[in-house]
Amino acid sequence: MREDMGEVTTSLQRPVTNTGRSKLVRHVDSFEIQPPTPPSHNGVPRSAWARARRRVSRWHRPYIALLLLLDFGAAALASFLAIQIFDQAASGFYGVKEDPTWFLTVSFVLLPLGWLVILWGNRAYDRRYLGLGPDEFKRVIRAGVAVAASVSFLAFATVTQLSRWTVGFALLGAMLLILFERLVARFVLHLIRRRAGQAGHRMVLFGTLPECLDVYTAVTRNPDAGLVPVAIHITDGYAAARGLETPVPVYAGRDVLALVREVGGDTIAVCSAGAEPGELRRLAWQLEGSGVDLVVAPQFTDIAGPRVHIRPIEGLPLLHVEEPTLSGPALLAKNLMDKVAAALGLLLLAPLFLAIAVAIRLSDRGPVFFRQPRVGHEGRTFQVWKFRTMYCDAEDRLASLVDQNETDGLLFKMKQDPRVFPVGRFLRASSLDELPQLINVLKGEMSLVGPRPLPADDGDFLGDVRRRLLVRPGITGLWQVSGRSDLSWDEAVRLDLYYVDNWSLAYDLSILWRTVGVVLARKGAY
Repeated sequence: MREDMGEVTTSLQRPVTNTGRSKLVRHVDSFEIQPPTPPSHNGVPRSAWARARRRVSRWHRPYIALLLLLDFGAAALASFLAIQIFDQAASGFYGVKEDPTWFLTVSFVLLPLGWLVILWGNRAYDRRYLGLGPDEFKRVIRAGVAVAASVSFLAFATVTQLSRWTVGFALLGAMLLILFERLVARFVLHLIRRRAGQAGHRMVLFGTLPECLDVYTAVTRNPDAGLVPVAIHITDGYAAARGLETPVPVYAGRDVLALVREVGGDTIAVCSAGAEPGELRRLAWQLEGSGVDLVVAPQFTDIAGPRVHIRPIEGLPLLHVEEPTLSGPALLAKNLMDKVAAALGLLLLAPLFLAIAVAIRLSDRGPVFFRQPRVGHEGRTFQVWKFRTMYCDAEDRLASLVDQNETDGLLFKMKQDPRVFPVGRFLRASSLDELPQLINVLKGEMSLVGPRPLPADDGDFLGDVRRRLLVRPGITGLWQVSGRSDLSWDEAVRLDLYYVDNWSLAYDLSILWRTVGVVLARKGAY
């Protein structure tokens, strides 16, 4: 059947029964509203061995098979390296000379298989945790601890003499190798999702049109997540949807499971906050045994998972949202990391600083460093340090270039700014001009990671923007690793506020790691 494109985004297909006779429909604007078909069952399959066969999104099957092979190989390689380093004849199991077959079987078969079993038990192969977020790696580390505990218990129970160095190296090496190969596998998966648009979850958004469009914008912002909305099923506001352009087809009054199968989906995302009591539960019943995932998008956005906890009270699941962690031991660790890294960085990069200084003086007579007042933590003003990348008369020439600003918001940006001299253009593209801000980090005015410090004379820092000042500004940040100058001002502010609300030490380390790739790719730097 072919969809009839009318005044709304997509008119609904006329439902047809098995006999070819159309069911009764009622018209609201140009939508055809079909009474939902009662589900064929209201519970899970009775057989304990029954498993729903997923109709689409089978990318996880070969991916999990590949992870199983890689994890087994990583554990076996770690055992091999441990034996080679610590000498098989003098370490490992007691009596290896008398029974080398048993020793090799344990090292290269049983121990790697034990890794796979414990990884599986820790749900390290669950497709919901693969491809995005830290949960996959947390489960690998948890499995590593479980493997070490199991080996220790078995050695104690069987009174087996082990070489601590050999076993310790094999276990720790296996965990590190598994983490590394999973990181590489995730990189390849992200590459496939970004370039080919494959290996993702096809979602049907369920709710009112504005709520569904908000969720659409959120899930498509990061292609690495692999969430691909393919349809919207609106539950209310049919008249308001008339004539609107939407990125995916809009449906109404359809049986949800039938619609999911029709559009080739595998996930339903409930976006509506005003669902009737019991509606979500009945929808979950309808999907049982179908192989279709059900997710619920909360109505508060830009709040990360660690701050959200479910507290069930008398059958009512309440979402408890914790306050952002902007103090405590984690912040002390962040400050210590900043000071140590800044001191070591200034010491090790001194020869590079000298070479850059010479290149700047040869390009344009004037100071090597550029200093400008910026707004920092809690609104305090400080002087930011940067390598100078513009001619000395750059400020005087700014007025004649204002109408050529290529960004919105508080900042002035031009991809081909005539005030930047050639060496300065290279310094900007490679982000080397930001390195002197290690001085600000050492003085406690900045951090390695945080929102970028904005000029003190450009903004009033009212409303949401002022919340950026709750943390120290950083040399790099979520803004920088997500597009830098290619982002709009509103998007940059949203990312900075997300960082403030969801800060953690692990998140800082993740941003620092992502910064390396962004700098090498020179993405959004001008």
